Amino acid sequence: MRVVRTDRAPAPLAGAPYSQAIAAVPGEIVWVSGQVAIDPESGKLIDDDVRGQTALALRNVAAILEAAGSALDQVVKTTVFMADLADFGAMNEVYAEIFAGHAPARATFQVAALPAGALVEIEAVAVIPAEG
Repeated sequence: MRVVRTDRAPAPLAGAPYSQAIAAVPGEIVWVSGQVAIDPESGKLIDDDVRGQTALALRNVAAILEAAGSALDQVVKTTVFMADLADFGAMNEVYAEIFAGHAPARATFQVAALPAGALVEIEAVAVIPAEG
């Protein structure tokens, strides 16, 4: 098992007991912790609508996957947590653009609240392609 860490995505919230991602069965699978729209440089949640927050959350996922040796086109499953399912259509439009040509399995849930007051949080499971 390997902890994946990159400065191109936000670090876990202060004192929070989770990693950005864990690669298990080295060279095969990586589980990315839920990502919200925290700018990795400022460490602050972007003040944007669900479209902007979805795009940044997925950019954070992509940065973590890259650090693990994977990529968005290797994602096999995502889970999307939303503060309000009324925003599903807007989130889904951005999600579809980013995952164009590749549709991983997905579940979406409305939750009472998300970290840092985010509107959307996205976690992912991806394959790390074998080298060679």
